[in-house]
Amino acid sequence: MPEIEIRPTIQSDFSMLKEIDQHNKSEYVWQMDRSIHETQVVINFREVRLPRSIRVDNPQGLDILTDQLKKGAGVLSAVLGGVPVGYICIDDRLDARSVWIRGMAVAERFRRQGIGSALVLASQDWAIQRGLRRMVMEMHSKNYPAIRMAIKLGLEFSGYHDQYYANQDIALFFSRLLR
Repeated sequence: MPEIEIRPTIQSDFSMLKEIDQHNKSEYVWQMDRSIHETQVVINFREVRLPRSIRVDNPQGLDILTDQLKKGAGVLSAVLGGVPVGYICIDDRLDARSVWIRGMAVAERFRRQGIGSALVLASQDWAIQRGLRRMVMEMHSKNYPAIRMAIKLGLEFSGYHDQYYANQDIALFFSRLLR
């Protein structure tokens, strides 16, 4: 397989990037349990195996890519043989000295080949070059492949937001300090 090139997205990439299927398949989810007592709130997440594989649509769809490109914010493309096969949307939060990974997608036939990891690592390099100190990656609780990738890349679970997305899904946040 030719080497993957990670570079800033250019306008001509957009027509191919918007064709990337925004769904994933999952056999697991992170299920949230909440217990509220008089003086204590306990939140637990547990990995639950589903009875069958499910199709999980990205709650943001193409909106995040379109919004990022409109405002001229960070979008990196993964290019293979001159063809864009994936992207990652990143925001720098200067007030928090953080880079925020808001969304990413890889064309289905190129998944599980390290392209998503390459995009995350390129985002990390982008952030370090700008003097940012933390990387945060957001994903919905049903995006098990992204959860596993975040953990594999050394990010740790750092929080959640219930009903974060328009479809009321829970957002999970994984983060790490940058060196």
